[in-house]
Amino acid sequence: MKQVILLALLILIGGAFLRFFNLNSLPVFADESIYVRWSQVMRVESTLRFLPLSDGKQPLFMWTVIPFLKFISDPLIAGRAVSALCGLLTVIGVGMAAFILFKNYRLALFAAAIWAVLPYALFFERMALADGMLVMFMIWTFVFAWLALQRLRLDLAMLAGFTLGFAWLTKFPAIFAYFLIPLTLFFSGWWTRPLKARLLAVGLVLVTFFISFAMYNILRLGPEFYMIGIRNRDYVWPLSEIIKHPLDPLLPHIKDALTFYLYLTTPLGLLLALLGLADGELKHVRARIVLAAWWLIPVLGQAFIAKVFTARYLLFTVPFAVILMAHGLWHFGDRTKKHFLGMILFGLLVFLCLVSDGLLIVNPAKAVLPENERSGYLEDWTAGTGLRQVSDYLHGLPANTHILVGSEGYFGTPFSALQMYLNDRPGVRVIGVGLDIRSVDPKLKNALVDNRVYLVVNSNRFMGSPDNLGLELINSYPKAAHPDGSRDYLLFFKVRQTLP
Repeated sequence: MKQVILLALLILIGGAFLRFFNLNSLPVFADESIYVRWSQVMRVESTLRFLPLSDGKQPLFMWTVIPFLKFISDPLIAGRAVSALCGLLTVIGVGMAAFILFKNYRLALFAAAIWAVLPYALFFERMALADGMLVMFMIWTFVFAWLALQRLRLDLAMLAGFTLGFAWLTKFPAIFAYFLIPLTLFFSGWWTRPLKARLLAVGLVLVTFFISFAMYNILRLGPEFYMIGIRNRDYVWPLSEIIKHPLDPLLPHIKDALTFYLYLTTPLGLLLALLGLADGELKHVRARIVLAAWWLIPVLGQAFIAKVFTARYLLFTVPFAVILMAHGLWHFGDRTKKHFLGMILFGLLVFLCLVSDGLLIVNPAKAVLPENERSGYLEDWTAGTGLRQVSDYLHGLPANTHILVGSEGYFGTPFSALQMYLNDRPGVRVIGVGLDIRSVDPKLKNALVDNRVYLVVNSNRFMGSPDNLGLELINSYPKAAHPDGSRDYLLFFKVRQTLP
């Protein structure tokens, strides 16, 4: 047991290092800047604690970021630290789930170690996004729900209700648990028990659901609760539309999901997950079916209805694939003395993951990522390359200087990111000046009387000539290269006093 505890601590220490080291390696992403900016606003204005509802987002992640802003000076690091901490709790949750399913300490350590180094987990648990928090609450919901149904204990059912409620307060995909927990009940051997035990198990599920529904309805205190339903319709197809083309986007999205798993869990990891699903002792059939349900039903469900389909929307399904990876490793190793082949494959999987992890942490532009993920996080307007440097430049100006920054767009990057970074710099205002910049906005021209005025815009949306518009280029910041070798740049201009 001492060896198990020591190995578990080493896994946690390694997972913590991978999640907290060089947290600024990736440029700020558009959604990160929005979430952290909301947290800053809610911190200083208590009447706006439900501000994320204005965009149909549940606010728990942003609420959690608020106390971190008090003792971490870099707002982006504060938000990313929350995700990193959630990632460590997910490492523990994955190991716990593996153990309660298979009653094997080594298999549980395999599962926890794989999650600690898996690029899929690491990539998103180093970003200030709500998905890392969602996956943490979902795996612990699974743990408590399984234990409650196995042991028929009210306290565990209540804990499952709390974690599910927190998951639903984090992101809407937690709703899948309301379908998956009854399936878990069925495959937990429910039908083989005496009638009294079956009724008690159903009652425990209802307790879990009641608590989570009650928690979710806290959001009705916010005046824009209705926006959740409205914004959700922007992301999913209505049933009337799905019926017209049931295989589109289903088949393209399944192909995308396969790509995400191949890139971010490595081909070996995906192969081991499939092996773990298909191979094993008969006594583990129920556990494997339950894991398959929690892994594949949300993937297929989202592929069937989603308008927008990205890797992070599937993150909460990955822990269940990881447990199957560990199961596959264990039973593959059973074929050799002292699990020799299993240990070799485990070492190879960890090595492949660490190679990808190293690039993500040190040089993300060279990391091997699915193309649509690269474009969003590293190449396009959503990638906030250079915004930290722009903010550092403005912070370095004399404290009594009045500054007006014109930003491309009205949300995300660069607008929300500039607001986030310059939040504690007095005398700075950031205003949006639209897209496809062809001229200097009159608001910027008029502000030249008593302000230093700057313009921040992405190169692919700047349509004018700097000299003709009276702009002085202070610096340009190259983003990661597109597949064809071309690059976009973040352009940082000073608006001159004398305009043409």
